[in-house]
Amino acid sequence: MACLLVSVFLLVLQTYAAPSEFVQSLDLGPGLTANVTLSPPPGTSKHAPHSIIIGVRKGGTRALLEMLDIHPEVAAAATEVHFFDWDENYARGFDWYRELMPYSYPHQITVEKTPGYFTSSLAPERIRAMNSSIKLLLILRDPTERVISDYTQVYFNRLENHKPVQAIENLLVRSGALNTRYKAIQRSFYDVHMRNWLRHFPLEQIHIVDGDTLIRDPLPELQKVERFLNLPSRIMSSNFYFNQTKGFYCIRSEGRERCLHESKGRPHPAVNSTVLQQLRSYLREHNRNFYRLVKRSFDWQ
Repeated sequence: MACLLVSVFLLVLQTYAAPSEFVQSLDLGPGLTANVTLSPPPGTSKHAPHSIIIGVRKGGTRALLEMLDIHPEVAAAATEVHFFDWDENYARGFDWYRELMPYSYPHQITVEKTPGYFTSSLAPERIRAMNSSIKLLLILRDPTERVISDYTQVYFNRLENHKPVQAIENLLVRSGALNTRYKAIQRSFYDVHMRNWLRHFPLEQIHIVDGDTLIRDPLPELQKVERFLNLPSRIMSSNFYFNQTKGFYCIRSEGRERCLHESKGRPHPAVNSTVLQQLRSYLREHNRNFYRLVKRSFDWQ
């Protein structure tokens, strides 16, 4: 329902690129707000993205976008557009897509993020058709933890909508075997999805952000992103502070402080240790295959 509500307002959405005097906050419902530009700021225009955060779901895409949005030369789209992974949106054409981007100044680059792109079979080819030289950002975390986080989000969403919920073990295991048809598990087959992207883009055009490191120490990962996007170094350690109550880093920029929405960083459920080990063991080979593909390893269990 929330996605439908957001799509109604997509044509009027603008983002943080516009000066504050041109921006009005719009409430789209529980946990959803967007900035609406009342008129185009002088000297700005809309462009197709110079870079796209392609995923992964529950990997830290929102944190990455909001932290990157600190940079004065970045104009970030306010919502997930789902242009390249939803057929009904893609059928509307590139002009429609460009109109959903923020107004930006000539010195800025436009960035949008939609986590569903990484696991979409069609998104790589469609993005390449728009811009074969585009720079792609992929943020990943420990795939087992990502599965649990994926479940946690769906669990709380169902609770809030008064829908029945299942214990995570009942979804992870069926008839004693790991339920590899469970979408949350399939999204953590990073090697499978990466092969599809590498059919359309060279590895040099895909920068992988370590989501686990970004949570613990944001600055080094963001400095790598700045270099990848050929941005001047503007993000500093003073832009972040650790919120003891929330248990993660929040953002300080232009005299304002903000944290990610309360839905982020929810506590994960305790998972049966045998089931957890079963999941980790199954994903281990996928992880090794992924390391070979990207010529890099990660500290995943």
